[in-house]
Amino acid sequence: MARTKVFTITVALLRLRSIAIWLGPLAGAFLALAQVPPTVRPTPPTRDPHTPGYVAATELPDGSNPPANADGNFIIGPTHQPAAEMSVHEGVPQGSVYEFTMNSADSTVYPGIARDAQTFGTPDPANPAKLVVTTSHPAPYSRQVAVYVPKQYVPGSAAPFIVGADGPDRLLFIALDNLIAEHRVPVMVAISIGNGGGDAQGSERGLEYDTMSGRYAQFVETEVLPLVEAKCHVKLTKDPEGRATMGGSSGGSCALIMAWYHPELYHRVLTYSGTYVNQQWPYNPAAPHGAWEFHERLIPASPREPLRIWMEVGDRDLLNPNVMRDGMHDWVVANENMAKALGARGYHYQFVFARNAGHTDRTVKQQTLPEALAYIWQGYPARKVTK
Repeated sequence: MARTKVFTITVALLRLRSIAIWLGPLAGAFLALAQVPPTVRPTPPTRDPHTPGYVAATELPDGSNPPANADGNFIIGPTHQPAAEMSVHEGVPQGSVYEFTMNSADSTVYPGIARDAQTFGTPDPANPAKLVVTTSHPAPYSRQVAVYVPKQYVPGSAAPFIVGADGPDRLLFIALDNLIAEHRVPVMVAISIGNGGGDAQGSERGLEYDTMSGRYAQFVETEVLPLVEAKCHVKLTKDPEGRATMGGSSGGSCALIMAWYHPELYHRVLTYSGTYVNQQWPYNPAAPHGAWEFHERLIPASPREPLRIWMEVGDRDLLNPNVMRDGMHDWVVANENMAKALGARGYHYQFVFARNAGHTDRTVKQQTLPEALAYIWQGYPARKVTK
């Protein structure tokens, strides 16, 4: 009997050892997976614009846009047809587009970083609002810059302009051809700047767009705009009333960051699906919640800045697209909170909640971009300028 028990225990121990040996590599794999972002983002739920806690908004007839001279909150959709200004029209003067490349080796502001492919980061166990990224390192990059110069530009005159993220943005150039011809916006230059690569925490794009500081505006002012003037033979205005920023997703939060930290440079902001969430990296104790700080603390607690802001979010915009679960990764709530904070402080702003729309939805942009541009340029004279 004793031998039988010993045999049975020995067999059991061998089985346990085999299982442990088999599970060992899997345990390591599970730990490794914690550094790998999901290959497909989870499908966000469809949010109701009348959800309690959201801003009160005017529901517009399907297919229409808010008027370009109206502040406040609006609901559009569910269908989104391109505006007439989003097509090339015969007889409308077409601007010229100049393109050039910028390399990290020539930048003192952004020498370049990258996060290793198929890695992300892990939340700090002591602070779920802080992401630990161990796979980011110095790396070179190049970026494309596309500059639209309208046909009506008078050489030597100081032109108003708009700076756009994640360029080149061909839709913007088409819209400007038509809006300038209609005298709905000024005769303006558009500077569409490509990002430095990657996305989110630990990447060059994330560093440029999600950092809560004046660094990106400094980069544009000292390294991009002088090249634009030299290479495209234009003169750019120094008047902040004649300067605008725009972008989508992190490019959208970047547009506001540029104007917020440098209101002496920019007064007009246009954003699609703005990333007003906690996505800043490296961690910054001065703004520990990244762009979530805008509606959580900065706008409510600060004197009103001389900014005019247009914002959009989709009903199926992002919700917890990565491993962070800090309660600050809902794009719809973030943009709703932005509208609430801006309204409470008396800003000139227009907020559009788009039904049947995803993150930086192209069909929504094609429907709304002309009116959005006309809105942010309210109050600036759209004088007819000819050569």
